[in-house]
Amino acid sequence: MSDDSKNSPAVVAAGAICWRESSAGLEVLVIHRPKYDDWSWPKGKQDDGESIAETAVREVREEVGLKILLGPPLARTKYKVSRGKKEVHYWASEISPGTTAKEDAGEVDRLEWVRPDVARERLTNSSDRLPLDCLLELHEAGDLRTRQIIVVRHAKAKPRSTWSRAESDRPLAATGKRQAHAVWRLLDAWKPGKIVSSPWLRCMQTVAGYAKANGLGIKEKNRLTEAEHKRKPAKAAKLMESLFESNHSTVLCTHRPVLPTILKVIGHHLPKDLRKSLPTKDPYLTPGQMLVLNISLKHRDRVVSLEKIDPFDD
Repeated sequence: MSDDSKNSPAVVAAGAICWRESSAGLEVLVIHRPKYDDWSWPKGKQDDGESIAETAVREVREEVGLKILLGPPLARTKYKVSRGKKEVHYWASEISPGTTAKEDAGEVDRLEWVRPDVARERLTNSSDRLPLDCLLELHEAGDLRTRQIIVVRHAKAKPRSTWSRAESDRPLAATGKRQAHAVWRLLDAWKPGKIVSSPWLRCMQTVAGYAKANGLGIKEKNRLTEAEHKRKPAKAAKLMESLFESNHSTVLCTHRPVLPTILKVIGHHLPKDLRKSLPTKDPYLTPGQMLVLNISLKHRDRVVSLEKIDPFDD
């Protein structure tokens, strides 16, 4: 057994702290589970065939009937269960006022919107207060409402050695097509409303499923191709810089050789504590892998989180 497998949790789960602002101020959603007779956050175990972000979205939908979008990641909790260590990933998710939550009769028999101080007292497990602390820290800083910039490396393409036609027409391999489907499902956890991509086929195929399913066009940018980037990398950098000046949540799909330029721009915007999470070595991202940046809506240029996320890959 490798060291990684020894340290891996036996159980992986995910959920969200759903929050809203009302006339009473900030409120969060807590649930009561009759099986455990405890108060907690909506969460549950990862199913086979899904990424951890998808788990969070699905579990909230199943337990409280809310179709959420993910905001900033919060603290992960770790504790012992009968099978070993359990790790729970949490995100913040804003719920529009007036949206109705509904108990899942099988797992949840009560739910309540309460003030954070009431939630802190209500929570049964002390570890559940950690993600609440993170949420409150973001709220007090004015950074709880965010938009996303998501950088995706295109899914696995057919090998260059087996392709004799134009490089721009080299398509995804069979594995890459499955990865592209997984990218589509994963992007649904944030639902960025704008797509920017290299026009080369393998990049377009990576984001086409998500674009079609959500009725979005793809803005094709030659500066994100390998060839144009090699000639004029400053143009790709300028495009990446423009995403920080936008108000939209955006996904950008490009190639491995372009990533160092993209990552350099991102690094200029990261606070010191997040820079250590930025990939620094080739290949930077594996095929289909993505970086998700949450950027404060109030403080337009402030990056509050950086996640490297894998779509499910069989």
